Amino acid sequence: MNIKNLIYVLSISLLIFSCSSSDDSAEPNPNPNPNPSGNVTYNGHIQSIMSNFCTSCHGNPTTNGAPMSLTTYAEVKSAVENRGLIQRINDANNPMPQGGLMSQANRALVQQWVNDGFLEN
Repeated sequence: MNIKNLIYVLSISLLIFSCSSSDDSAEPNPNPNPNPSGNVTYNGHIQSIMSNFCTSCHGNPTTNGAPMSLTTYAEVKSAVENRGLIQRINDANNPMPQGGLMSQANRALVQQWVNDGFLEN
């Protein structure tokens, strides 16, 4: 066998072995995030924000002249769609809650919930 054929056979063999070997590092890692979509939900995020910042006045029954309750998914969704809740929680001149604006992170979660389609669970 001449040297040219030997190099050809070795090259082909190397190519075959390199393509057929399995590489475990190419396997995808399990997703550490159990919620890969990252969607904000009422039960997972928004309900606690409403409980912590809103229901002292917007409870059931309402107090301090609050015009509506914000204790259920349907009530909060309706307040966003029909009563300007997003604008009100972002209004620095007339903030809700009345003690001052809630954190930007909480306001962003409420907005993301709306953007994600008002997911309940």
